[in-house]
Amino acid sequence: MKNNVVIILARSGSKGIPKKNLIKFCGKPLLAWSIQQAKNAKGVSSIWLSSDDEKILSIGKQYGINLIKRPKSLSKDSSSGDDGYLHAINKIEKNKEKIDLVIGLQVTSPIRESSDIEKAIKKFYRFKYDSLISVSPIGDFYIWEKNKQGVWNSVNYNYKNRPRRQDFSPQFEENGSFYFFKPKILRKYKNRIGGNIGVYEMDFWKLFEIDEYDDVFLCELIMKNYLLKKNRK
Repeated sequence: MKNNVVIILARSGSKGIPKKNLIKFCGKPLLAWSIQQAKNAKGVSSIWLSSDDEKILSIGKQYGINLIKRPKSLSKDSSSGDDGYLHAINKIEKNKEKIDLVIGLQVTSPIRESSDIEKAIKKFYRFKYDSLISVSPIGDFYIWEKNKQGVWNSVNYNYKNRPRRQDFSPQFEENGSFYFFKPKILRKYKNRIGGNIGVYEMDFWKLFEIDEYDDVFLCELIMKNYLLKKNRK
């Protein structure tokens, strides 16, 4: 049996929404949704919550998952998520528990299903990936950006030779819902993404995440009308 370990990073600080991981979302702390989705996913061996905040860790304790106290030095706004994952991996493997696969769930992307995690695990092993990212289709967008001189330019097409929308190749956004990777990849590249990289495609509406207060309202509408309503049928 493979040891597939879910690691949830949830620090106390947040610029957009103070204590974001603890806000109420569809009747539960935001963090609780990722924990429940991991607990209901087949193929998950254990779940670990890494945080510098006692209130956040107390939620993990309520749900009966493993806790890792993260140092403040790895919990700053400038701290890297990869450093947080490496700290957690070292703590887990300190007990001689070899990890085959790390499943990093992003707390601020609650619009996912346990089946997404299950299917991604199967795909990871079927295609012998070293790392995998979750993506969502973004359609045939004409993307522009402004450079340092304030000049706007087209990014993914030539506006002087404007293509038809149907001529666009499929485009996908890295939605941040979850990251799969082998510990050796993170240690080798100092990056959770590397080696043989795969993608797991999710529905378009699963790309939304919570960074600002307006996002909470939008994501609650999606959660209630797409996922919770479906589960009540």
